[in-house]
Amino acid sequence: MATNLPEIAITVSAALSGSLEVAAGNILGGIALQTVVLVVLDALGKRGKGVHPLTYRAASLGLLLEALVVVAVLAVVIAGTQLPSSLTVARLTPDVVLIAVIWLVGLFLVRRAGKGLPWHEAGAAPDTSTPRPRGHRTRSNPSPTTMSTKKAAVVFGLSALATLVAGVVLERAGDAAASQIGLSGVLFGATVLALATSLPEISTGLQAVKQGDDNLAMSDIFGGNAFLPVLFLVATVISGQAILPQSNTSDVYLTALAALLTLVYAVGLLFRPRRRIAGMGVDSFVVLVLYAVGIGGLVAITLG
Repeated sequence: MATNLPEIAITVSAALSGSLEVAAGNILGGIALQTVVLVVLDALGKRGKGVHPLTYRAASLGLLLEALVVVAVLAVVIAGTQLPSSLTVARLTPDVVLIAVIWLVGLFLVRRAGKGLPWHEAGAAPDTSTPRPRGHRTRSNPSPTTMSTKKAAVVFGLSALATLVAGVVLERAGDAAASQIGLSGVLFGATVLALATSLPEISTGLQAVKQGDDNLAMSDIFGGNAFLPVLFLVATVISGQAILPQSNTSDVYLTALAALLTLVYAVGLLFRPRRRIAGMGVDSFVVLVLYAVGIGGLVAITLG
């Protein structure tokens, strides 16, 4: 949630101002782009001879479960776009409520998976580099300096506040920039704005990989992607309108693209490829190519 504070700020601000197209494009485009962040972590996180790809090092059934939760939430998003706009009761619609329920159930299942699964070595591959694969917060290279819980909480809170404020500024500046350069709200939100709001995931992910916590890096991305559609509930409550039924073709397209990219990494976690292409794992290379082709399709949709 902390690294998604920019998206929260943008969604709330857009819902208050009635710019629902920007909010939807940022959320759905952000999911696709944040999945591509794993490509950056794979290519730049750890380099050198004998270093395996990210999905090989971090492979665990817990992460695979998180990826499936993302796909399940995105499936409900696509289904919600087909519902009538009149299905609004107490400023809520059934699709956004179901998204929130699936997210909460997903958290419960991931927590349960962290305690153990009926698989070999509790669902983790036997030669993963993460020392304690069942927990996402593991560090193979602990820092020689320690920080008290109180100090860590203060630093975390101040950093989260700065991220939140930056998100509000991004939404204001992004809205003005999109109109000046002639980009549609959905295209700008899915590309430029989504990239800017993904910077926290990139920085935290690179630091996690540097510390040897590959599971944390991937879990941050999958967890954030599963949480982002929950913001549609927030936007619906604030605006009082059914958001998903108003979605356009490009929104549905971005949702399908995000689900496809997530499934590629789910397969990578399952098969754990060793081969690298252009400094990244095969799955990351496939994701990068699919995303590039997908953005080309998005441009064709918005300009067509």
